[in-house]
Amino acid sequence: MSKILKTKHPLMQNNFTKDDFDKINVFLKKKPILTQSKKVEEFESKWSNWLGVKYSVFVNSGSSANYLTFLALKIIYGSGHKVLTPTLTWISDIVAVINNGFKPVFCDIDLKNLSISEKEIKKKIDKKTKFLFLTHAQGFNGLSKRILEICKKNKIIIIEDVCESHGAKFDNKKLGTYGLISNFSFYYAHHLSTIEGGMVCTNDKKIYQIVRMLRSHGMAREAGSKSFEKKLIKKNKSLSPSFIFLYPAFNMRNNEISAVIGLNQLKRLDKNNIYRKKNLKIFLKNLDKNKFLTNFDLKGNSNYAFPVVLKKPSIKVRDRLEKIMKKEGIEFRRGNAGGGNQLRQPYLKNIVEKINLKHYPNVEHIHFYGYYIGNFPTLTKNKTIKLTKILNSLKI
Repeated sequence: MSKILKTKHPLMQNNFTKDDFDKINVFLKKKPILTQSKKVEEFESKWSNWLGVKYSVFVNSGSSANYLTFLALKIIYGSGHKVLTPTLTWISDIVAVINNGFKPVFCDIDLKNLSISEKEIKKKIDKKTKFLFLTHAQGFNGLSKRILEICKKNKIIIIEDVCESHGAKFDNKKLGTYGLISNFSFYYAHHLSTIEGGMVCTNDKKIYQIVRMLRSHGMAREAGSKSFEKKLIKKNKSLSPSFIFLYPAFNMRNNEISAVIGLNQLKRLDKNNIYRKKNLKIFLKNLDKNKFLTNFDLKGNSNYAFPVVLKKPSIKVRDRLEKIMKKEGIEFRRGNAGGGNQLRQPYLKNIVEKINLKHYPNVEHIHFYGYYIGNFPTLTKNKTIKLTKILNSLKI
């Protein structure tokens, strides 16, 4: 922790304001229920309105949102289906697929947005392909008209991971409204934070009811439908009406204090996203185009962190860059989202068949020569330009 405090440019900045803490204090003075209750429901409702969906379910993390999404899909569609997944994503996306009995089909990424490649999607579809799990990485939009056309033609269901891209858009419509289900994370460093937390969003009432139950031990009384609950009580007369466990599940609920924080941060989310986007434009405009990739597709973005990607592969140059960043106190993460190419991670060693990594050149480049560094709403233009000058001092 002490090293983070000493850095001149940390990876993340405290997302919490005095107003957030004031709202918590006011709430606590009322001596309220602290576990999931009315504030959670209010946050879910206001988040749905902000995003543009019918239903949202507040859970304890973005990882839980991923897991519950694919558990619900298994209940509805059965397991064993193939899921097109990006090689650049967070581990919980892949684990949600694997642990619910689906087969991940890994695809290379597009360097213009760090998301799954259109060409890869088209190439790797077969009769067993049922889902596309699309990660909108680092605030970039990963969708395109071609991807939507391919999925529609092949009857592939889109699931969106929008954990790093709150407020990003495609075709003037917010990401998280295109898929059957979308997932968000409210982790400490993200656009909106509830300390820890996540959201499952959908327009499908059946999925909404199932996810609500799965969030709370699979209990029927958590479905949010009295008529549905009455039918189950009638079918299970030997059971206590309050304790009918329809699905084998765990407790992944969140709490009232986190909901209070979420409600307050939601008020300034759009404004903060404008600052993030402005910062990214300044950053890329001033970054040396001969040394770093700068031609990202910025349309609709809601930047999470600055991408720093070496244009040409060189371990020696990479090491010099890391030395500069460490010396100047610029905290960084190599590999961008999730540490780079998931296919290189040990947890997949005995799960995924041996894969030729040469078939994934783009994610391999990001894995070895890509980074992200912090972007915050409070970051000034002068500080952003100073960061680029430090990075541009790299000798290639």
